[in-house]
Amino acid sequence: MVEESDFELHSEPVPTPGPGQVLVRNRWLAFEPAMRGWMEDRPSYLPPVGIGEVMRGMAVGEVAASNLEGYAAGDLVSGMTGWQEWALGDAGLRKLPPGTDPRLALSVLGITGLTAWFGLLEVGRLKAGDVVVVSGAAGATGSVAGQIAKRKGCRVVGIAGGARKCAWLTDKAHFDAAIDYKSEDVGARLSELCPDGIDVFFDNVGGETLDAVLARIARGARIVICGSISRYSLEEPPPGPSHYFNLVAQRGRMEGFVVIDFLPRSAEATKELAAWVADGSIAWEADVQQGFENAPKTLRRLYTGDNFGKQLLEL
Repeated sequence: MVEESDFELHSEPVPTPGPGQVLVRNRWLAFEPAMRGWMEDRPSYLPPVGIGEVMRGMAVGEVAASNLEGYAAGDLVSGMTGWQEWALGDAGLRKLPPGTDPRLALSVLGITGLTAWFGLLEVGRLKAGDVVVVSGAAGATGSVAGQIAKRKGCRVVGIAGGARKCAWLTDKAHFDAAIDYKSEDVGARLSELCPDGIDVFFDNVGGETLDAVLARIARGARIVICGSISRYSLEEPPPGPSHYFNLVAQRGRMEGFVVIDFLPRSAEATKELAAWVADGSIAWEADVQQGFENAPKTLRRLYTGDNFGKQLLEL
């Protein structure tokens, strides 16, 4: 488990931008379950955050000073500027259109939405009529993934923790059904709700939930591994799923992905997601905490299940 004591708050002079740089005052920080993995000293798709380094993370900030053409003081930008009040950036920052809600820029129209869109449509090869199950379905990525599947003509079942989250999935996000893993037998409910099997599973959780789905996949199923929050607080890797051989019997495919591999194509996903946000057909929630000093406490909310929607911190 991530502890508040894993982090220290340091004060340093505000930096001065050099040629081709901008000085950004961060206003909003975004939090992802993957941050726990970014802190581990093990091979991964990104190098671990080193001891004493600024904690990695997406943010939206305001340009305070600019030596970079096309960026002016007052512009809102987003990028991986990390847990700091002031940051230096370059042309890798994304300038936000005037009037953009920072909460949307860090959720549905940011990495969260891109992860759901590419995970389902490219990795999951979603098609109309599929039976789709999403774990962590009330989270920022899972909720968008399920709604994309609905827009594409699928039947969608979400798995979440607690009556409030499950009610939101069916009432606001228009999932066909929701399973409360805290009070229901997930396997039994999946058998009831998906009697002909599961075509696509968008997995944010792993562990026992993944195993329950593998036991109930349909012929040609696609298992999309987005995250595995169930293992992030474990000291040792958990045992592998006991029903993995069903992938052979059902000619299924299980594939992990990292959204950064799709970033060169982000415009096509953002265009469709923005249209759905504009017409009100994508429901979303933001869990907003306050105060830079509360960043470690805010991150912990992801692993205790206290967050509802995209976890953000307003500085």
